[in-house]
Amino acid sequence: MDSRIKHWIRPAMANLKPYTSARDEYGESREDMIFLDANENPFDSGMNRYPDPLQRELKERIASWRNVAPERILLGNGSDEVLDLLFRLFCVPEQDRVVVLPPTYGMYSVLAAINSVETVAIPLDAEFHPNVSGILECNSDRTKMVFVCSPNNPTANLMPRESIIELLEGFDGIVVVDEAYIDFTDEDSLTELLDQYANLVVVQTFSKAMGLAGIRLGMLFAREEVIGYLNAIKPPYNVNGLTQKAALEALDELKLKSEQVSILKTERARLAEALEEIACVQEVLPSAANFILARVDDADNLYQYLIGQGIVVRNRSKQLNCENTLRFTVGTPEENKALVAALKARKS
Repeated sequence: MDSRIKHWIRPAMANLKPYTSARDEYGESREDMIFLDANENPFDSGMNRYPDPLQRELKERIASWRNVAPERILLGNGSDEVLDLLFRLFCVPEQDRVVVLPPTYGMYSVLAAINSVETVAIPLDAEFHPNVSGILECNSDRTKMVFVCSPNNPTANLMPRESIIELLEGFDGIVVVDEAYIDFTDEDSLTELLDQYANLVVVQTFSKAMGLAGIRLGMLFAREEVIGYLNAIKPPYNVNGLTQKAALEALDELKLKSEQVSILKTERARLAEALEEIACVQEVLPSAANFILARVDDADNLYQYLIGQGIVVRNRSKQLNCENTLRFTVGTPEENKALVAALKARKS
């Protein structure tokens, strides 16, 4: 075990005695076993039993898919839960702080506020890349985590790997890399660096490329020691049986998901090219995600116009350095054609 991991852990969590559920207290189950341990309804409904609290079967499948050992995987009720658990594990309320890199995913700051943890904002540079020197100046015993969204939301750009490695080597705390959109890039996940960096945590999701936003399943990858602590503080049955079942079924259809991602990447290029030709669009930012951020002439007006056309996009103009921007999710070919047609038909 890397000695620094224990140093980063919140003392109250390092000594926590976790709740032990009924399903934690015996070995592997057999079909002929009679379960009289968990006060469940005994009549079979397909979901009358508590799910596996450690999601062993699902983790085995994810491990094979993502090439990460099952012992390095934590699953949660969406990425928001696993992110929240990180705050509980590493940050002392009213004492510690974390670093966020605006413009970025807003839940990092929301979760910090919920957990009474101070946020320090170090804005991305003009190319929406991390200001590594500025982040490293925040090094202190109180600064526990830095959140790097890559590809970033809302700007859609992939963060330079060398910048993240510089943070991993220079930041005395946890570097959380949020790879929610990694499947839409041509780059490898940073999970391949887990052996090298004890302070690396990678977060992914079933919501985007896997097309399962409705089941709420987030994945966190980290060293075994970190996962052990997180398992001790997570709710015992945080991933329900229906979610586990749906995820396992989706993992049987990885070829289909790969085909869908390929279509979306092709459509992303087509949509970007089409947006470049529209008068009200002033700049189309490069995208490595399943969405495109574009600067327009009047974001508020254009947003309302599209609503009137039955098309919902996201106005990101209030985010730092994103004035007059709209975020367009890449839809089906038919949906993207409808968007372009509506934009072309708009009268200034």
